[in-house]
Amino acid sequence: MRSSPFLGLSRLVVILLAAAPALAEDDPHARAKSIYAASCASCHGADLRGGGASSLADGLWLYGSGSQIRRNIREGIPEAGMPAYGDALSDADFRALAAYMQAVQQEVTPEPPPLPTLVPTRDYDLRVTPFATGLATPWAIAFPDPASADTALITERPGRLRIVTNGKLHPKPIAGTPAVATVGQGGLLDVVVDPDYANNGWIYLSYSHATKPAAKGQRPHAMTRVVRGRIRDHTWTDQEVLFEARPEHYVQPRVHFGTRFAFDPEGHLYFSIGDRGKGSSAQNLELPNGKIHRIHRDGSIPADNPFVSGHGNAYPSIFTYGNRNPQGLATHPATGKIWSTEHGPLGGDELNLLKSGVNYGWPEISYGQNYSGTVMTEFTAKPGFEQPILYWKPSIAVCGLTFYTGQQFPRWRNNLFAGGLSYETVRRLVVVDQRVIYQEELLKNLGRVRDVQEGPDGAIYVVLNSPDTVIRLSHDATHHGAGDGNEVNP
Repeated sequence: MRSSPFLGLSRLVVILLAAAPALAEDDPHARAKSIYAASCASCHGADLRGGGASSLADGLWLYGSGSQIRRNIREGIPEAGMPAYGDALSDADFRALAAYMQAVQQEVTPEPPPLPTLVPTRDYDLRVTPFATGLATPWAIAFPDPASADTALITERPGRLRIVTNGKLHPKPIAGTPAVATVGQGGLLDVVVDPDYANNGWIYLSYSHATKPAAKGQRPHAMTRVVRGRIRDHTWTDQEVLFEARPEHYVQPRVHFGTRFAFDPEGHLYFSIGDRGKGSSAQNLELPNGKIHRIHRDGSIPADNPFVSGHGNAYPSIFTYGNRNPQGLATHPATGKIWSTEHGPLGGDELNLLKSGVNYGWPEISYGQNYSGTVMTEFTAKPGFEQPILYWKPSIAVCGLTFYTGQQFPRWRNNLFAGGLSYETVRRLVVVDQRVIYQEELLKNLGRVRDVQEGPDGAIYVVLNSPDTVIRLSHDATHHGAGDGNEVNP
């Protein structure tokens, strides 16, 4: 089965389909298409190319093909979070679904639509230009030079750190970067430069790390790791490990590694680790997953972290807990507070304002449901659990987050920009008094949005998967929306 665990096929869907009008007799995949459209498309995409869950059409069957696909649907993949549906569908349905998936992957994948040159928005016309192409699953972008967007660092999830110099992507990755466990959703993840990079040269990376090579036929035990290092002569050097989980807490599931970085005004480094597919772990302070962590930039623990002492064997780096899979962190430019976005299950993506020691509720409360369509929890609120500032239902598979501070779009200063994988979207959020009072969709259907960041030039840079590229959004002043710099709200 593909790496994604989210093939939701519920009894209710089967009952509804059985009562539906007769399907076209000349389409051998008619029933499979109906099952897929009713229950799978919201996660895997209408064309099987991926959404909140990954593609079923790219030919990468990580859990076996042919009869093994049917077996995986029937029996589930527990370590990947995929439930079993042996009593929900017939053997004929299993065969039909597997045949349909294999037929789709054999078709020629259509080329992605060409990039538009101009995108109108409420306030500005956006000029869209390619910034970096020829990448392999780019994950994050950072700009080392605060005076120029011609230099950038880009992570590729398969494990490569790339550099753009003088506006051109260097043909070779940076040598000597740490080995990553490229399993499922794991790989080389976020990159950020130190607030004092001009003087110290530190660059921070997060990635999925395996304690040791896996035995033949086994998946490695892995966990998110944080390091810093420098680049000299196109080589990664001076590496220091800032955070590493205890060896006994490395686990096999292939999902929910996180990770994003942010700095607060005092220079603390925040980073997120997803629940690793083990929801209950998010409530256990003695485990690192399902948390947002806060450390000094050298890896030491701030004395005012909420769980430094008096909480048994709690990880002292924990700042918040009850987080499912946060893949967006951003610092508010006026308040210095850290905001985060995290993936919900089927629905229930969240925007949160982080507060020291607070429990954000996963999996005890959620606005989402299981991928099979069943109830995840009956509760959206409980005493002791923080409510999100905003939630998305249906899920947009929210990924990448930044506050805007630049000069190109003065009306958008202090607005949040959030990306979405499944909806292939970039959203602008107007935040007033810890409330989102307005949303605007700026981009749609240009690719799965993995990261959104502001560049030193005040343009907005969007990291896309499928196609694997980075695009630049700048203000086209020849059209409407010059702005006077005073209108930050709609």
